[in-house]
Order: sequence, then structure tokens, then C-alpha cells
Amino acid sequence: MESIVSDVAVGMKRGSDDLSLYSTSPNSVTANGNDSSKKLRVEDRMESPPSRVLHIRKLPSEVSETEVIALGLPFGKVTNILMLKGKNQAFLELGTEEAAVTMVNYYTAVMPQVRNVPVFIQFSNHKELKTDSTLNQRAQAVLQAVSAVQDGGSPNSDNSTLDSVLAHAPSPVLRIIIDNMFYPVTLDVLQQIFSKFGTVMKIITFTKNNQFQALLQFSEPVNAQQARLSLDGQNIYNSCCTLRIDFSKLVNLNVKYNNDKSRDYTRPELPAGDGQPALDPAMAAAYNKDSSLLGTPSGMGPHYSNGGGFQSSLSLSQGGGAINPMSAAAAAAAAAGRMVLSGNSGCSGVLLVSNLNEEMVTPQSLFTLFGVYGDAQRVKILYNKKDSALIQMSDGNQAQLAMSHLNGQKMHGKIIRVTLSKHQAVQLPREGLDDQGLTKDFTNSPLHRFKKPGSKNFQNIFPPSATLHLSNVPFGLDREDVTEEDLRLLFSNAGGIVKAFKFFQGHKMALLQMSTVEEAIQALMDLHNYDMGSNHHLKVSFSKSTI
Repeated sequence: MESIVSDVAVGMKRGSDDLSLYSTSPNSVTANGNDSSKKLRVEDRMESPPSRVLHIRKLPSEVSETEVIALGLPFGKVTNILMLKGKNQAFLELGTEEAAVTMVNYYTAVMPQVRNVPVFIQFSNHKELKTDSTLNQRAQAVLQAVSAVQDGGSPNSDNSTLDSVLAHAPSPVLRIIIDNMFYPVTLDVLQQIFSKFGTVMKIITFTKNNQFQALLQFSEPVNAQQARLSLDGQNIYNSCCTLRIDFSKLVNLNVKYNNDKSRDYTRPELPAGDGQPALDPAMAAAYNKDSSLLGTPSGMGPHYSNGGGFQSSLSLSQGGGAINPMSAAAAAAAAAGRMVLSGNSGCSGVLLVSNLNEEMVTPQSLFTLFGVYGDAQRVKILYNKKDSALIQMSDGNQAQLAMSHLNGQKMHGKIIRVTLSKHQAVQLPREGLDDQGLTKDFTNSPLHRFKKPGSKNFQNIFPPSATLHLSNVPFGLDREDVTEEDLRLLFSNAGGIVKAFKFFQGHKMALLQMSTVEEAIQALMDLHNYDMGSNHHLKVSFSKSTI
């Protein structure tokens, strides 16, 4: 992240502002608006001992019950919730005190956020959370739905409150937005997660405003409501890829092609279209019979319980396990003893890139662009088909990440296609054979962004955007400092128009906005590692910010 809010604290705090409601027991907090003697007060200022009831403050005003529950789900069963929306606060009760302690310890290392807003989590002075169901109906209905799914059961319930919530589903079509997408989220991953709640009929994925989005159609509106209640606000992967779910105004999706961008599970015979490989007949038959056969690649998918229920991806483990630093919170997760994604996604790590501009593409430019999302080891432009290239990344996760962000982007005036290759590795030309410089080995390149464990580059992986982040800008040296005009001229000469510019970090970093994403891609390929003099090589990456 490019900025960190500093006024956030986690854990036990002297002088608690924990708001409660008087109850008959000093060790329980009760919500009962019918008793006027039970009114809000500020607890005595003291250090709170561990409790299975946690007090959460500074919540965004539009926060949903599901998002608050999602904070606790990774650590154990959530048994109760009380929302104080007027005060932007909530109480969350976990099944055991041990689970609550684990949660507080974890969020001491990892800044807790809801909708990208830091929140404050501490132990409550109360040992138990008692709520009046007549005042807390929606929260209890959501908790029931989420708990049922977490336990591996069905979200269906005989409870009239839950039934009434589910009955108001306006459409079988959900609109899904993925926030903090540090790992690729594929159509198959969405199908596997959402099919827990009913029959998934159709999915269309697309990118809008530099965000991965999807439209997903269930067979019945009630299934869409169940999925929305249970999954909205949850993370697909560890501390990232957060689901934002709402109903679409559409009631039916029109899918024309079955490929990696769209799929109609009721019509496996649809063509692939747009140069996509056609669906294998055997796989098409499998879709028709049982869509659950579509599995997420090993190590890349969300964690599931043995009962098939969806769990938040922060699954508890006794041991630390191998940490893949491609997750933004990997270091903090390691400190909390969490297992995160493994380094093997089940694919070889070799990508096939097609529809390249063969007059302009070079191995170096592909290395630089794909190097934004992983350490490219070897690049080969195909001798007999120079509009295509093979790129070998360090591992399958990096290949998936690069494919997710670069497939469909415009480079040198052409929309490139990026798919996984059947090859296990990129072969170097035989010794003495001149392949016209079409194959390059970058294994020992000093320009790899992700070789150093814990590098900040792991936390700054964003989709291609018109705004570029510049670092290592010469400043405060004996020679003349690099000015805004210098950088504007440099990037204009790369081909394009510089629309906006802003220095920060004492003129050692800057944001520079080109007029289009294509221009920004070209500038990054041309100017990353550009020698600015005095042994300063400019570092260029995509930014999530705008100027």
C-alpha cells in the first residue's frame, strides 16, 4: 500500500472506550431496547483482560454485518454479534477465549481493515454477549447464514427472520467486485466458491475502472441472497482478494462464448470465440454433469473444510509453514503462525503470449513488463511465429498473476493474449546456433523485483494503469537535481502525453500520469531502470493512485 494510516492500535488498551448496555450481570452485555434502565455508558477506564467478546471501533458507516463477522471467522466460530451502527462500533463474540486471543494477537501484527479503513480491535470487559433477537434481527440472520455455511451445512433455515431476509432477493444475478486483488481470481475460482449456495448458471468476468468484476447468475434469487449474505466482505485468499457483492439490475445474462472470460454452464456447446481455445468435449460434458469438477489449481484456491463449507482463507495451523511473499500481508501472517498460499500453483510457470507487434517486440521489453508481476527467467520469441512468445516465470503463482493482469492489455498498438503454456520450461538455443537474439536468459538478471524476501515490491503489485509510480529519482546530490520538467520530457519522448505529475517523499519518488494505459505500459518498458546518472537507475511500476 502506498500509504499507511498511523492512528490505529490493536489489542488491549488502557482507558477503554468500550460502549456497553447495562445488564443484570456485570460480565455480560445485553441489547434490549424495551428496558429503559439499560442505557449506554462508557466503561470504567481500565485495561481489559482477555475475553471471548471483542469490541471493534472506527468502522465505516456503511459496513455490513457480514464484513464484521468476516474479521472473526478465520479464528473460530463466531457465536454472536451486536452492531452499533450509529457509533460505528460493534461487539463480536467468538466461541472460545482462545480464539479471541488468537484474533487479537493476529491483528496486532496485521492492520485490520474494513473497506480499506483501519479499525480498532480490543478485548471487551464483558465475558458474554446477550442480544435481544427482536432488536438484532438482521445481524442474527446473517450470523445464522454464515455459521451454517462455515459448518459445512446448508444456509437454509426454518427461522422466520432469515426467511424474510432471503425472500427479498430482487434478482438471481450478483455483481461481484474484487478489492485488493494481489492474486488472480479466475472464473473457475468464483464458480467453485459460489456453487456452495446453489446452481451457478452463468458467469461473465470483466475489468472496469482497473478492477476485476464479475456478473454471476444463480438458478434462483434466494440462492443469490444466501451467497451475498455469507460471502460479502470475505477474503478469497489470505488478507486479500476481498469480495464486494451486490445485486445486479439484470435478471438474466446473455453469454455468447465459453472461455476464460465468460461461461454458460447450461450450454457447453457454445464456441470459445475471440481466439480462445475451444472447450474440450470431455470437459464440456463434465460441466454439464457436475460443475463442481472445475477445481482451483493446487495452492491457488481458497481453503475449504472437509464438509465442503466455505471458510475464510486464514485457516489456523500449529506450524508456520512456507510463506509465499506474493501476499501483501505475508510477513505479518507468518508472525501470527498462519499458513498462506504455497509457492506451487500446479502449473509450470510458462506463459504463451500471442498477438504481439512483431515489428516492435523484444525479449527485453517482455522481460520488463512481465517482471512487474514476477521474476521472468527466460523469454523466447518464436522463430516461425514472431507475433508470439514464451515467457518462463519463477513459479506458477507468478505466471497466474501476470496472466491475470496482462491478458487483454494493449501493447504496441495490439491487444495481447496471455495464456498458460503446455511447455514446462523455455529451452535455450543450442550452443553455436544463432537464433537472431530471439531467446534471452534473464536467470541472473539484477533487475528481478521479487528476489529479495520481504521486499516492498510484494506489497505494490497493481494492474496496468495510466498512473506510474517512479522511485530512485536523483535528489540532494552534488549534481543538479532532476526536476519535474526533466521527467515530463523523458516520458513524453517515450511516446505519449504526460497529463499530470506529483513529487513526494522529498522529491525521491513521484507519480506520473500518462493519457492512456497503453502509453503507460510503453513508458514502463522503455524507462524502467533508465540511467539517470550518478548511479541512479529509475524504478517504474504501475500505481493504484490517480493524480
